[in-house]
Amino acid sequence: MTQTTYQYSDGGRAAAGYKGDAKDCVCRAIAIVTGRPYADVYAAITSIAGRSPRQGIRKADTRRIMEHFGGRWTATMTVGAGCTVHLTADELPGGRIVASVSRHVVAMIDGVIYDNHDPRRAGRRCVYGYWQF
Repeated sequence: MTQTTYQYSDGGRAAAGYKGDAKDCVCRAIAIVTGRPYADVYAAITSIAGRSPRQGIRKADTRRIMEHFGGRWTATMTVGAGCTVHLTADELPGGRIVASVSRHVVAMIDGVIYDNHDPRRAGRRCVYGYWQF
């Protein structure tokens, strides 16, 4: 089993001058996996969703935003099937992905999780699907 590691990253939020807490996981994850500046991603999301990413993004808008940035969706969970894929390097592809988990999205690059907190739940966090970039 490959050890899934976690690395703190705010996606460039603080460096871009943004302050305080925010529910900006979509913006952070895109900035991290695409390497684009946080402020540019923030502005694009605001334009696409019609609202600031600071307070979170609706699920329907998340799909449009991810596709705008080149993400390709792969579902990992179906209705009634239960959890089959967890937020671990062994169960997800390498490369640059954004994993969709309960009420959150998480950036992963080659099996390393990049986020402003550790979302793994000791390897038990279910993944609904992911966008590959």
